[in-house]
Amino acid sequence: MHEAMTDLVKVMSTLVDSQGNILIEGFHEDVAAVTDKEMETYAKMDFDMEDYKKEVGILGVSDKLLHEDKAKTLMARWRYPTCTLHGIEGAFDGKGSKTVIPRKVVGKFSTRIVPNMHPDKVEACVRAHIDKEWAKLKSPNKMSLSLDKASFPWFRDPNSDNYAAARRATVRVHGIEPDLTREGGSIPITLVFEEATQSDCVLFPIGASDDMAHSQNEKIDRGNYINGMKTLASYIDEISAIEEAPIKSVERKGTDVSVYAQWRKKCKKEQMQMGCDCLECIPVDQF
Repeated sequence: MHEAMTDLVKVMSTLVDSQGNILIEGFHEDVAAVTDKEMETYAKMDFDMEDYKKEVGILGVSDKLLHEDKAKTLMARWRYPTCTLHGIEGAFDGKGSKTVIPRKVVGKFSTRIVPNMHPDKVEACVRAHIDKEWAKLKSPNKMSLSLDKASFPWFRDPNSDNYAAARRATVRVHGIEPDLTREGGSIPITLVFEEATQSDCVLFPIGASDDMAHSQNEKIDRGNYINGMKTLASYIDEISAIEEAPIKSVERKGTDVSVYAQWRKKCKKEQMQMGCDCLECIPVDQF
């Protein structure tokens, strides 16, 4: 018979290769080009490749990153999209050689999108790719693809007054000019704040890079906690010292704010569904 696991593994293997290259047609079309000014920032970053190998746990194991160049490594982490295979549900995953052949399996993968990319277009590209690869298998098994949740990427100009105030506050407390970095995390609440205030947000951390955020052994050093309070107070002081409007308006570039709201709200009936437009969730004034 046609085994479900064989079909699933075959299809998932077509999404990304072992070098991290995304194989989905059209996936990279809207990714912004790298500018010379941006490249200059990577050269100035306080980032050590050997320390990073130790941090991610490959030192003494594989000792090899996808990229040997600092700038390419940082861009892969921060500014380029990713595709990650992260789970197979329904198969036996315990110890031993138990050979249970599952009748149904669920493969899980995620993509990180970056500025200029739209969740709807990304979903369409992924769906078209998987449908094409599935057709190649000529399998009698049934396959379905569903989107669990999605949101818009968030990125703001670090040269705004808001960021300038945050940099000055950091220098006042820590005595060093901060690096302006990007991250591949998911913080959809940032867009909610911007919708509510019609202003840009700035994110600056008070923790250390080894705090293991959201992990079982998450921590924060006492010194960072205290300095974090000082930095916040200094930031408010720096904002108040700006004579003109302290926070510049967000450039929406013709995009309706309601579009952002659609992608970050949960369905009232199905809590795991995002971007809902069912009758229970649509505001009365939109009928």
